[in-house]
Amino acid sequence: MDEKSGGLAGITVGETAISTVGKKGKGLTYRGYSIEDLANHARFEEVAYLLIHGTLPTKVELNTYKKRLIQGQSLPIAICRVLEQLPVKTNPMDVLRTAVSTLGCLEPESLRHTAEFIADKLMSFCVSSLLYWYAFQTNDQHLTVISEQNSIAGHFLYLLQGHVPDAEFRKALDVSLILYAEHEFNASTFAARVCTSTESDFYSAIVAAIGTLRGPLHGGANEAAMKMINQYDDVPSAEAGTRLLLEQKAVVMGFGHRVYKESDPRTSIIKPWAKKLADRFGDPKKFLIAEAIERVMWDEKKIFANLDFYSALVYFYLGIPTSFFTPLFVISRLSGWTAHIREQRANNRLIRPLADYIGPDPRPYVGISERT
Repeated sequence: MDEKSGGLAGITVGETAISTVGKKGKGLTYRGYSIEDLANHARFEEVAYLLIHGTLPTKVELNTYKKRLIQGQSLPIAICRVLEQLPVKTNPMDVLRTAVSTLGCLEPESLRHTAEFIADKLMSFCVSSLLYWYAFQTNDQHLTVISEQNSIAGHFLYLLQGHVPDAEFRKALDVSLILYAEHEFNASTFAARVCTSTESDFYSAIVAAIGTLRGPLHGGANEAAMKMINQYDDVPSAEAGTRLLLEQKAVVMGFGHRVYKESDPRTSIIKPWAKKLADRFGDPKKFLIAEAIERVMWDEKKIFANLDFYSALVYFYLGIPTSFFTPLFVISRLSGWTAHIREQRANNRLIRPLADYIGPDPRPYVGISERT
């Protein structure tokens, strides 16, 4: 086996027209559009439409799409009953996985419930499912999940906070969703494509992706980053603590990337939003601590902060529970997963790689009475 192919690192396993990640001279693009332009000028719903359908929507197409997203906010009674049975200590990622799987039983993919129909519904549905479960388990409240907010960020913040969200807060979350929406053949996307290649249904592919993102080596870095930032009371303790982690050769979550080698292009977009929110709340301490950690990581190891690090701060300032950070990743990445499922189906071939065998040479079977 090639030394570089452990975990398929550096191995090209297919083609995609959806995004470029770390390609020389191209940075990160979605369908040819730079992530900088999309984050600065588009809304998440435009980006989701672009990823799934291949083109930016017209005003009419975007309005129609937003209406479909609002329709997806409702939850079948059966879903509510399932969510009510999940314990309060359930991992929120498991809540989403269960909700999507249950919806697949209630509304299986068919001529009526097409993949496009399901995709349009799932983002709003996942927001509603997560917040319904949260409200029921924490406050014994049967949350009304229809917000009439025509954006995913607005719907999420409305259900979480109970009022129409501040425009700047909504925009901050919207930018984060854009940045998390798509990232080529990452682990969860590849899992969705592998599942799709067997000609399984849309829900199964999404459940496979959620289960894969649940693993801490893929999702969860933003949650770990926030927990680390919260450990320190000031800049000196953050600097000393980070140096100690490096001396101990500990993994510092929120830094470095398997594909990007010099910087994460998304960090320069999300970091100013963290600073803007810190200034807005008059509470710069967490931001200054984060900058101190980033500074030590770069000075000592030349390791850069990735998207997860400052996204954690954005979510913190927005009052989002830390355990919801990775579920927000899911809600955003549903757009990218959908695009990849459709692309895989359009030119499908079963994904079935080979492995080099390193086990024992052929040997005779030994009866149980003769084994010692």
